[in-house]
This record gives sequence, C-alpha cells and structure tokens, in this order.
Amino acid sequence: MSYIAPLKDMLFDIEHLANIAQVSQMPGLEEAGLETAQAVLEECARFNQDVIAPLNVAGDRNPSSFKDGVVTTTPGFKEAFAQYVAGGWQGLQHPADFGGQGLPKTIGAACGEMLNSANMSFALCPLLTDGATEALLTAGSDELKAVYLEKLVSGQWTGTMNLTEPQAGSDLAMVRSRAEPQADGTYKVFGTKIFITYGEHDMAENIVHLVLARVTGAPEGVKGISLFVVPKFMVNKDGSLGARNDVHCVSIEHKLGIKASPTAVLQYGDHGGAIGYLVGQENRGLEYMFIMMNSARYAVGMQGIAVAERAYQQAVAYAKDRVQSRPVDGSINASAPIIHHPDVKRMLMTMRAYVEGCRAMATVAAAAYDAAHHHPDADARKQNQAFYEYLVPLVKGYSTEMSLEVASLGVQVHGGMGFIEETGAAQYYRDAKILTIYEGTTAIQANDLVGRKTARDGGQTAKAIAAQVEKTEAELAQRDSADAQAVAKKLKAAREAFVDVVGFVAGQTKAAPNAVFAGSVPYLMLAGNLVAGWQLGRSLLVAEDLAKAGTDVAFMKAKIATARFYAEHILNKAPGIRDSIVDGAESVTALALESF
Repeated sequence: MSYIAPLKDMLFDIEHLANIAQVSQMPGLEEAGLETAQAVLEECARFNQDVIAPLNVAGDRNPSSFKDGVVTTTPGFKEAFAQYVAGGWQGLQHPADFGGQGLPKTIGAACGEMLNSANMSFALCPLLTDGATEALLTAGSDELKAVYLEKLVSGQWTGTMNLTEPQAGSDLAMVRSRAEPQADGTYKVFGTKIFITYGEHDMAENIVHLVLARVTGAPEGVKGISLFVVPKFMVNKDGSLGARNDVHCVSIEHKLGIKASPTAVLQYGDHGGAIGYLVGQENRGLEYMFIMMNSARYAVGMQGIAVAERAYQQAVAYAKDRVQSRPVDGSINASAPIIHHPDVKRMLMTMRAYVEGCRAMATVAAAAYDAAHHHPDADARKQNQAFYEYLVPLVKGYSTEMSLEVASLGVQVHGGMGFIEETGAAQYYRDAKILTIYEGTTAIQANDLVGRKTARDGGQTAKAIAAQVEKTEAELAQRDSADAQAVAKKLKAAREAFVDVVGFVAGQTKAAPNAVFAGSVPYLMLAGNLVAGWQLGRSLLVAEDLAKAGTDVAFMKAKIATARFYAEHILNKAPGIRDSIVDGAESVTALALESF
C-alpha cells in the first residue's frame, strides 16, 4: 500500500511538545519556526510519498547485487538518490558554511522518519553520510573539512562507518586493522571490515570511509584505536577525483531484511595499502567514532518509529477492508470489516499508541539537542545535553524494540495473509529486526544507560526527569476529565516504579554489578515506557484545551483516546518491570552454566 506521512501528528509534537517557537528564538535557528517546519515537512512528505516509497517493495524483491567487485543497487534507486541530492535533503541539518540548510534537529528528525517510512533500505545511505559529516565537523582538521564536507553535505559523495571486523563485533578492543605512517603525513591502511552499510554502491561518484585502525606501535585495547578518512577515489588538489584507492568490496551480505541496502565486506590494502588521513589525534579514534555512533543511534531509533508507522498504516487499511465474521455486539447483522472486532481494535490501538508515544519522545529529545547546541545560556545547554544524552539509549532501544512488536502485530492483523510476502506486512517485520542489533544492541544501549547515564551521576539526571514527570502528573490530576485522571494515576505508578529502579541502579552498580546488569534492558524499557507515556500525558493536556476551543476536534479527541490507551495498556506494565529488576535479579543468574 502507499505511504501517507503523518504530518498532523508530527507538527503537533513539534509545536506543542518540542516548542518550536522557543527553539526558533535560539541563535542560528531564527528562521526555523512553525511556518518553516510545516513548509519543509509538507515538501518532504510529497517527495517521499511520490519518489521514495514506490521503490520499497521493489528493493525487497530485487535487492542490491554484487558482481566482479561492483555493487548495483535496485533499479530506480540511483535516479531517486539523484533527486534526493538535488532537493538538498542531505544537507537539511548541516551548517550553511558547508552548503547545508542549518535547520534544527527538531525539524530534521521528522524528515528522517518520513524517509525511513518510505524506504528504510534507501534511507540508510543518507543516515551513514550524516554520521560521517558529524564526525568530520567535530574532529576533522580544516584540511579534511575543506576537501570532504561540502561534497558530503550536498550528497554528491556518501559516507560510511567502518568499525566491525570478523573477530571484532561490539568489542572494539579486538580491532586489528592497522595503519602505517608515511613520510608525507598520510597512512597506509590494511585490514578487513564487515557489515559496512553502503560500503560500495553506484549511487554517488565517491564514497568516504571513516575507518578505525591501529597505528603501528599503538597500545592494545580501545586506547590504541585511531580514526581515518579513506576515500574510495583519491581527491586531487583541485577537488576532482583521481585514482582508485586500495579499498575494494569483496562481497555483500544476504540478509533477513533491508535487502536493498548493500552491506559490504571491504578489504583494505591488498595492493600496497589504502591511503588514509588521520582524523584528529592518534589513539582517540573511538572517541571520534562515538560522534558518528551517537548520531546513528538516535537515527536508528527514528527508523524504529518509521517502520512501525508504516506497519500501522498498512494494518489499518487492511482491517478496514477485510470482511470476516459478525461483530460480537450484534451491531451489524452480517460479516463485517475486521476493524469492528474488539481484539483487532486492541491491536491497532497498541500499534498507534506505541508509535505516537515514541515519536513524541524522540521529538522532545531532538529539541533538547537543539537547545544543547544553540541555547544562549550555558547552564541551559548543559541541562539539555544531559537530558538528550539520557534519552538517546531510550530512543534507540525502546523505539526499536517497540517496532518489532508493532510490526508483529501488523502481521497478526492480516492473519494468514500477513504471512504471505505479497501483502507486504512481512517485510516490515523482517526489516525491523536489524534495528535492535546494529549501532549497538539493546543490551549495549542498556549498559550505557546504567553505567554512563545513571550510576555515574548517582541517578541525578534520571531523578530530574522524574521530577518533571511529577509536574505533569499534578497538572493531569487537577483536571476534572476521566481521561486526565486515568492517565495521572498510571503515570504516577510508573514514575514511582522508575524512581525505585533508579535508586537500585545508582546504589548497587558497584556493589552488585551482576544484579544490576541482569535488569539493564528491563530498566531501559521501563525508562522508555515512562518517558513516552509522560509525553502522551503532556499531549493529552494540550489536546483537551484545543478540543474545548474547537480546534481540529476529531484529531484532538483521537490524541486523548490514544494517550489514555497508552496509560492503561502499556504504561501500566511499569510496576511489574520494577519488581523483576529490583526483586528478580537472583533468578537471572541462579541456574548453573552446565544446566543450560
């Protein structure tokens, strides 16, 4: 089925939860108010609906192919990417100094969701280019910026992230690719990198690889890793492309999903050494790579929301069309569309509530990122940075785990037809699975949440978030509507459960690490659930006021109903998760290893 961008919901979040009016008062973002957001989102929707979305099924059925060292993408991808570049979409959030539009993440995130809903395999190429751009903006020398940034920002060249090796997955201390210093200041890079998204393709004239490798004589472990720019084609002094560098694709993977996105095995240095350029300082590569990683982690969370939205739209369309059985209440005296059946409504509402909750959470996180980078007050920047950093593992972890449940429900709504590839529901399920794995599995996100984001500051950032949630509870409790009262009740219980877990994590990480980390993923899921539910509670307050004022009443009533459903069917899981974390750690590790 066709994709229709959920512009109304996106703009509601941008205006009322992210407060785009406040964002647009910050230095450098003065032109990025609601009017700009609406214009950009509407144009982005047209492009993705008309150009990118029609290629989604084709990419799944006719994926990228590899022959004689050459990768050929799905027919239509190259032409669509040329239109993407011509429209300036690659540079949406990047600085005007390098040809970008300099728009805030609050707007860019919504555009990213649309691109990924339209075609996640296609969207992965721009996603990695964004990460490479961020890394060079932050850590690249003036010389590297001058050579590469304008071409990356425009999309004329694309970027990749090269971490993983056959023996080194998430454990980057085991990276063995090496870099040998040369007399002219360059390095020769040797090694094998696997799982490199768009590591080779035919959509752009050059590919800029950002590669982790060890300089000869570097310390063992993560402290001895450096980051290098290794272009597919060398760049001449006048900016034109020169000789092919010594980096070659030797194969691409055959995958469960995202089949149109070529996942390459790259070989560096088989013919004398690939020429690389050091980014920043030697042995600080992991620090620089995490700039790309954090950019990508947020973007992968948006992918989860995007594929869930697409699965939801298809499930709703099918449920309105598929006729099966009479309604149990006798309201129709004949077989009716299955959307009349209570359990189908439950599944659709679950899908809808998850998507809207995670979108709201991600939009608020984007606004915090903008404030962290543009707010004129240093303390406000610091507070927003801490809030954003806490939310990144939630956006990545919770939203991607959510997408699996939503995509699975999408198949279930279709019944037996969902198991048939021709309906398209199965593709979303297959595509979604990778999201909980790449750029750090859910457990890695949870370890980050426990260690860096909670234990390190004694839970202060988490407790500050809980205090904000409590204020929303109070506002809801003051309302006389049954909907607000119901959400307030569930939000309070979830917040109290969260505070208990934060205390457990902050207090026991050093003393009982196995007990804490046994519940790390449940903690992440509880935190994501709470923050998404909190944002829907805020949405309800706004929607009630606007409905009373007569503003788009049907949409506002739907927003209220969705917030209450989330509270009563999803948020209400929080106390049970609290019990499994705080009281259930021992049973996780009790079984003897030989009994598995």
